[in-house]
Amino acid sequence: MDTMDLQELASLLGRDARELGKLANRGHLPGRKVGGEWRFSKAEIHRWLEQEMNRLSDQELRSLEPSRNEESEPLLSTLMPAECIDLNFPARTRNSALRELVKLAERSHRVWDPEAILEAIIVREENGSTAHEEGFAIPHPHRRIPNTLGESVLAFGRASSGIPFNGPHGSLTDLFFLHCCTEDRLHLRALARLALVLRQEKARTALRAALTPADVIAILDDIERELA
Repeated sequence: MDTMDLQELASLLGRDARELGKLANRGHLPGRKVGGEWRFSKAEIHRWLEQEMNRLSDQELRSLEPSRNEESEPLLSTLMPAECIDLNFPARTRNSALRELVKLAERSHRVWDPEAILEAIIVREENGSTAHEEGFAIPHPHRRIPNTLGESVLAFGRASSGIPFNGPHGSLTDLFFLHCCTEDRLHLRALARLALVLRQEKARTALRAALTPADVIAILDDIERELA
């Protein structure tokens, strides 16, 4: 099914259906009434969640996990090959950072159409920056793009100093995660997991001090296990 009713949306978000109904009535949720009942397009809800990700609470981010058992297992390192990690990221502008991230992802041999991926993440950034004031950004296509990927992939670049990336309040960005996914559900789950991890000051500090790609993977695994 490509649509959800109010109860299904409440289950997805881990929120009260009455509260969501009020938000929908006020126009704060993308939905429409059919026969007097709210119906929500999964594609529109996914896009809304992406845009709201910065404002979601930790509990709301956790609700995007499919189960507690899966939540307890590290996810990010399964998506990030060591060859897709660059601790001497050469980018100095937003567009050069996006190009370099796509090149990093290509090292995995999971990317079939890098040009389409680059175009999609540029459009995403123009619609709303994925940069956070804490110095990290998570560029990604809005949703999966058919025939562009063999498998989902995560790439990480760390710049030696912050660069302008349209962060809030003019903040600079030095930690860059590119996320490209073959499944919409995994797309949201990985974005939520990354947001949870990177909200931890300890994680950001450790990533800035990492000496090797293996260090980066170990840091992400450790933080994920702590959060679980």
